[in-house]
Amino acid sequence: MTAPSQVDYADVLRVWREADTVPGIEHAWLFDHLLPIYGDPKGVTYEGWTLLSALAAQTSRLRLGVMVTSNRFRPPAVLAKIAATVDVVSDGRLDFGIGAGSRPDVPMARREYEAHGLPYHDGAHAVRALAEACTVIRRLWTEPEPFDFDGAHVKLSGAYGNPKPVQRPHPPVLVGGRASATLRVAAEHADIWNYPGDDVEDAVARGAILDRHCAGLGRDPATITRSLVLPVSYDDPAPTREAIGRATEAGFRHLVLTLPAPYPEGVARWLAEEVVVR
Repeated sequence: MTAPSQVDYADVLRVWREADTVPGIEHAWLFDHLLPIYGDPKGVTYEGWTLLSALAAQTSRLRLGVMVTSNRFRPPAVLAKIAATVDVVSDGRLDFGIGAGSRPDVPMARREYEAHGLPYHDGAHAVRALAEACTVIRRLWTEPEPFDFDGAHVKLSGAYGNPKPVQRPHPPVLVGGRASATLRVAAEHADIWNYPGDDVEDAVARGAILDRHCAGLGRDPATITRSLVLPVSYDDPAPTREAIGRATEAGFRHLVLTLPAPYPEGVARWLAEEVVVR
């Protein structure tokens, strides 16, 4: 993962192009914020999906996505169109990451709503809206005829998606979050569940909640790939290697390694050789 904030576009592009040539790296990610959530509050932050489309056009192998899209930022039908476009541009390499949106306990994230004229509802509202969004987006990707949708949070008339994604029936859906209500959404809609952090023990406990939600829905929890985000230190990669070991032993097979900027030359190959392979 390369956070598209406090960094130059050319540097992100350099890392992604290099990673595209390194077989030990399977996927690459951006995040979804409209203002910086760390560092200079007036610093650069690129819009995630616009940048993702540009990077998709300049890579050929990596699977790619936004970890995770804030459902608070874009109407779901518009997001479905954006994601389908990126899947076409990437020739079917999109993993579609989505979540309820920024937590209220991150002040620098909260400010981006007022700054962009976006409403900020409570967590319960956000999770209910997320569930409807997942339903609508999937239908727009797959249904051959226009449809109406009359939800509590999403209302559409004559909704229709074209182009469809390259991937059929649709790109893998990754739902990110740790709250029980979000895990219920993941149990119903996710192909991949991402725990937003590096606390392996808590991730295991949250995974058990996901399993219970799956049981309630009659879904085999083994059909959901478990994902975890781990930070990387260029000075001391050993803790990340150790965390990878604990995470994989706990059943997490989709690991996202966050690279801090500035990015050293050859960082993608270093990551594969010094952190992933060992």
